[in-house]
Amino acid sequence: LSDAAKYDASCASSGSTRRDSRDGKGLGSNEGSGICHAYTPDGRCISLLKILMTNFCIYDCAYCINRVSSNVPRARFSVDEVVTLTIEFYRRNYIEGLFLSSGIIRSPDATMSDMVRIARKLRQEENFRGYIHLKTIPDAAPELIEEAGQLADRLSINVELPTDASVRQYAPEKNPDQIRQAMADVGKRRQAAKDRTHTGRRAPRFAPAGQSTQMIVGADGANDSTILGQSTRLYGNYGLKRVYYSAFSPIPDASSRLPLISPPLQREHRLYQADWLLRFYDFGLDEITSTTRDGNLDLDVDPKLAWALAHRADFPVDVNRASRELLLRVPGFGVKTVKRILGTRRHRRIRYEDLIRIGASVKKAQSFIVADGWTPGALTDSANLRARFAPPPEQLSLF
Repeated sequence: LSDAAKYDASCASSGSTRRDSRDGKGLGSNEGSGICHAYTPDGRCISLLKILMTNFCIYDCAYCINRVSSNVPRARFSVDEVVTLTIEFYRRNYIEGLFLSSGIIRSPDATMSDMVRIARKLRQEENFRGYIHLKTIPDAAPELIEEAGQLADRLSINVELPTDASVRQYAPEKNPDQIRQAMADVGKRRQAAKDRTHTGRRAPRFAPAGQSTQMIVGADGANDSTILGQSTRLYGNYGLKRVYYSAFSPIPDASSRLPLISPPLQREHRLYQADWLLRFYDFGLDEITSTTRDGNLDLDVDPKLAWALAHRADFPVDVNRASRELLLRVPGFGVKTVKRILGTRRHRRIRYEDLIRIGASVKKAQSFIVADGWTPGALTDSANLRARFAPPPEQLSLF
């Protein structure tokens, strides 16, 4: 059940409530941020206990290895087994929290009820103060999702696929409208928990680390423009902390209805990079996805570099004079780097060596900037500039 959970994207506890057990009344702690993850070869996350409650499932989603028509071996934890496992692993310092997902058994309400019982036992009976992330079931009763949010640090509801048409085709038991409604309800409850009453009291906390979602990419024909457009709407409409992209890998199972070629994991990586540019670098969706003809991202170079190569007329930029918006578009400059540049140049002019000390990736940036002591000359417009960054051609094996 740990190996079965490797397809579920988990996340750190950033934004949650700080808790500890130094008062001697509980077990565990949560710093509010910083649970990092390391994955073992069998899929275990060794900082969060990452498991499915069960890999039985009554649904037949074509892209899921645990679908009802799959012939994988089945297993199931009881409620008490998950509670005991979490507590004992924490006491051994194996984990810092729990990430719990599940296949659907009997009904969405029955499954969600068991997951809530696990969280309730951990919080109320074991007084566990560590991090809990629950993958919630959108079809479950609202009161179950509400209690889940009061017990867990983070909730996530999977949007499944980039388009409603794909969800209806490959996950016919799931309703895209119901998924969005559940996400909206979580968002409203989170907002309500932040508001104070007229007496100044706060409502009970609700999923303080926010909600996230997961999207399967490559199982249908959606291009990257469609995928990122859906993510942009999700961020804007539901206040998500994160959209996780999961590259679809065909399952060697005769019952599979998806004879599609798996995209490389590089596509998943590029989508994360593009997602970051949309959220924190003021890029527009059309800017990122217009560098290729088919609306997909360039797999050989990162999205910001692909944009810069397609807009060489905007470069080189002078690091001593350019605006923040333009500096953010320089390959090799991150948000922190740009902040340091702006802070430094209030006091003195910036030289090329200063950029190295500031932390810029000058190997990538040098073709696109001017600084005191540095000019790229003809490098910006050179015909082989892309070849300097793209991976070299590789001879494929015939066998």
